Amino acid sequence: MRTEVEVVDKPTSDKPSGRRSGWLVARRCLQIAVLLLLAAPLLLAGWSLLGLTAPVEDVIATPADLGIYGSLSASSIQLLELADPYATLQVIAASKTLEPARLLPAGIVLVAYTLIGARAFCGWVCPVNLLLELTDWLRRRLHLPAAGTVLPRRTKIWVAAGFLVVSLLSGKLLFESISPIGAANKLLLFGSLAGTSTLVAIILAELLWSPRVWCRALCPVGGLYQLLGRLGFLRIRINHDACTRCGSCQRACLADPVILTPAITAQASRVIAGDCLRCGQCIDACPERALRFGLRGLR
Repeated sequence: MRTEVEVVDKPTSDKPSGRRSGWLVARRCLQIAVLLLLAAPLLLAGWSLLGLTAPVEDVIATPADLGIYGSLSASSIQLLELADPYATLQVIAASKTLEPARLLPAGIVLVAYTLIGARAFCGWVCPVNLLLELTDWLRRRLHLPAAGTVLPRRTKIWVAAGFLVVSLLSGKLLFESISPIGAANKLLLFGSLAGTSTLVAIILAELLWSPRVWCRALCPVGGLYQLLGRLGFLRIRINHDACTRCGSCQRACLADPVILTPAITAQASRVIAGDCLRCGQCIDACPERALRFGLRGLR
């Protein structure tokens, strides 16, 4: 007979538990593939990463002349131009002009992520999330104490709105100048230290204050995607008959443990929160295999 236990809304430990790591392996492969894709044009052109250049006398190719070039802020694949939606909103606010040419590159990215589940970018692509998952591992290895949830998840929506207002009033892209996502890109590709102070501050906050505080409560890019997250077709679904409410999925959740509560308590058949990263951590952690990916509207 199955014994029901109380659902843990706010686990005291953020250490993942479980037996499988299939989705984790898939995420790592994609995260590394994205970094390699961004680095490939520089390497193919004969350049080096971290701002280093090979000691050659001949003129070498410009990476921009190749078919694929750019960063997570803006990139091009052959004739297809792509742009970060939040960066585009900042440009529109700062310039106080709405140019249609700017909307298409950002719109393609926005629609793609929205159809999947907007915060899939955070779980599967963002290099800062990859770095902070390594920070999680380091904190556990060092047995550092960590506070629980210290800020509401919706704080990042207000942070996102605040940076847009600042761009509108100042005419400057303040967040882009300190963005840890941009900093990670610039450091890897060009060896630039611009914005790395923000990145270091985030790592220290994760180690010494509260785990996942940046991704859960402060990142404005995550704030934009949180607003759109409920529209995605890819969902985490639950088999209530198999679930023992052991809390393993909540301990593994990278977004916020409480987003799983409605599903675990049988109030919903799927994770409905817009904050879900679609990372699959909860699926891997569930010892009963009660969780799986499914499409919206399908059983």
